[in-house]
Amino acid sequence: MKSTTQHGMASTPSVFLLVENRLLREALAGVLRKQPDLSVAGVDRHTVNVQKQLDESECDILLVHLVTAMIASPSLISEALRWNPQLKIILFGMGDDAESFLQAIRAGVRGYLLDDASAQDITTAVRRVAQGEAVCPSQLCLALFQSVARAAEEGSLILNLRVCAKLGLSRRQQQLASFLAKGLTNKEIAAKLNLSEFTVKNHVHRIMRQLNVESRYEAVQTIFDNGYAARM
Repeated sequence: MKSTTQHGMASTPSVFLLVENRLLREALAGVLRKQPDLSVAGVDRHTVNVQKQLDESECDILLVHLVTAMIASPSLISEALRWNPQLKIILFGMGDDAESFLQAIRAGVRGYLLDDASAQDITTAVRRVAQGEAVCPSQLCLALFQSVARAAEEGSLILNLRVCAKLGLSRRQQQLASFLAKGLTNKEIAAKLNLSEFTVKNHVHRIMRQLNVESRYEAVQTIFDNGYAARM
């Protein structure tokens, strides 16, 4: 892919447009060609030779309509990025379904535009993605944040289970260890687990004996030293 001119100046971002509908394809291509800061490397519908066309065009950005991405060639994104990891892909004409949006993000797209996006929205997105940004609808940002939070939570949970297992803690002790790591008192832990404070105290002492430490502070420090990830 060409990123600079012969004189070392930044080149104009080039776009390859893939749209099944001829009317939409030609209309959008016309809009893109009128942009002085963008160049059109290719315009087509999906064909068996599309990957060869993309390689030969040396395009910077692949702009793909919903029908092409989801129906004509569901594997287009993964295949295009496998051949050229530097390629920046924008999907447009998409629905506001959160799962479809997250699947596209996981696949590696840089832009995701809904079916109500205007020609100006599309050209603006192309410019922003060319500059290294990512573009998505504001109403889908929450789904993205929640997905990242869930992944982090699941990752830390698996890590913590492994740490506790390595230290020889039972399932109940693992549960208490998570509360100890958050700084909860025996009374607070008892309320959360619906146990008596005396029972919790006995569990904490067993954890201390298991870890060969003299205080709950040392127990928590030992757990953290072994890679335990504190969760908010």
